[in-house]
Parts: sequence; structure tokens; C-alpha cells
Amino acid sequence: MNDHVYDCIVIGAGPGGLQAAIYLGRYNRDVLLLDRSGGRTWHARRIENVLAHRVISGSEIIARGMEQAKSFNIRIEQNPVVNVQKNGVFIVATPDRAYRSRYLVVASGVYDILPPIENIFRFLGISYFTCIDCDGHKMTNKRIIVMGDHLESVNIALGMQQMFTKDITYIPYRFSLPDSAGEVLEEEGIKVVSVDPVRIIGERDMEALELKSGDRVPCEAIMASFGIKLNDEFLAGLPLKKDARGFKYVVNTQYESSLQGLYIVGPLNTGQDQVVIAAGEGAVAAIDINKRLLEDNYLRKGKS
Repeated sequence: MNDHVYDCIVIGAGPGGLQAAIYLGRYNRDVLLLDRSGGRTWHARRIENVLAHRVISGSEIIARGMEQAKSFNIRIEQNPVVNVQKNGVFIVATPDRAYRSRYLVVASGVYDILPPIENIFRFLGISYFTCIDCDGHKMTNKRIIVMGDHLESVNIALGMQQMFTKDITYIPYRFSLPDSAGEVLEEEGIKVVSVDPVRIIGERDMEALELKSGDRVPCEAIMASFGIKLNDEFLAGLPLKKDARGFKYVVNTQYESSLQGLYIVGPLNTGQDQVVIAAGEGAVAAIDINKRLLEDNYLRKGKS
């Protein structure tokens, strides 16, 4: 670690991190962007809710964002972060070196928990989806399966039926569906199959879901809900406030966490999880950081 102190280090080159870096670069701030690569947005094949883009892939958003950030002289390194500390300034460690900065934006994202079902990666992002807000509309008028390992997946099935399709089979995966929930699904005409799936059938297009029993449930798409895991191990040593479940991070209206100078944008915080929302959060955080840097400089000049 050398003596250089960045104005801001951004961890994660998803929509939130890239947008924050671009804004700070436009302010001519000294910024380092650290990215482990291969995040959740990168794997999204068809994103259709980004303003002015009828359809765009996640990888294209990231690639364009990287080039845009470089045009504003953002230093970018493909390196995972393993630890963050604060001792006056932030100390951000990668496997081979450490960096220092006045402010920190964490936009390292999450990843979906996937059940051990054969062929799941063949259809991931094509006809196997995990976000009703992102991809529910792609299932309009299709024969689908909704499955999950917790009761919230029942609400997803009911929401899918109300908005997108009436042809739904619901599968409670490795948990006992309460009688009351089963009754609600039955009243709404949603068939329940309480046998765990083992394999997705189909080559180019999804055709069916094979169960442990050997039976097959015909389907064109699957909406699954098995939760997420945060990419936040490097924050473990910091005193950061979390929500009532002790899961996601609590931030203020500028996306600053309970630790002064550390901002958390994207799905790590308690807000909604969308590409366009994460980008907006990154912009808000960057504007606030720039304001704080201006104030810091005035204070330093006043003391000198």
C-alpha cells in the first residue's frame, strides 16, 4: 500500500457502481473502480425495462458502461476485494495489494441461489427466471411453473396469475405448504404439485419439468424463488447497520450507510432490485460524495 489516497473507490462494476464512477469521473475526481467481473447483470440476456433501449443484454450494459467510465479517466482493475477497514480513510484490500480512499461506494451485488436441478443453466435467463419484476412479462399467456422453497413463492404464483398468465402449476420445493395457502391456490385455479423436480426437459426450448416420481409437468417457462446471497464478505469487519432480519444494509436517502463515508447501492441495500434503480442510486451517491468532497476541501483550506 502506497501513500496515494483516492477521492473514492467503487467496488463492483454493475449498473450502480458504473453509474457512480461515471458521475464522479465527470466531476474530475480521482476514482478507482474494482470489479471481480461476472456479476448478476452480466448474465442477464434480455433486459427490456431500460429507458430508450427496447432490448439490451446485461453484458452490453456493462461493456458500454466500462468504456464510458474509461472516457472519464476512471482507473479500472479486475480484482476481487477481500477486506475493507476504516482508519481515518478507507483501506480496501485485494489479494495482492491495498488501496486507500476518502469515500467508498459498495456496489458488489448479489447472486441467485439455484436449486440442484439438471439443465438449469441451459435455460437460465432464457426461460428460467428469478425476478417477477424483471421477467414476469416474458411469461404472458404461457404455460408456466412457479416454484420456491418458502411461503413468499405462493404470493409470486398469485401475482403471476393476476398479471401474466392463468396456466400455472405451483411446486413447493422441499417445504410443507400450509393447508391455508394450498386452499388459496386451489380457489384461484392454480394446480399444486408437491413433488420435488430433478430435471428440466428440452433442448432449445423448455418443454417440461421432470419430477422425482418420473412424472413430467409440461411448461414453457419457470419462475423460481429460492432467495439470494449477498456479495459482501469483505464488509464483515465493519460496524454496519442491517435490517431487522440482519440481512440487507440500511442506508439513508443518499445511500450512505451507518458508517460515515461508505455508500451502498444496488441490491445490497433494502431498496428494490432493478438495473435502472441501481444506476439511479449510484448517481445519487456520487452527487452526495462530490458535495462532501467540496466541503472537505473548503474545511481544509480554512484550517491552513
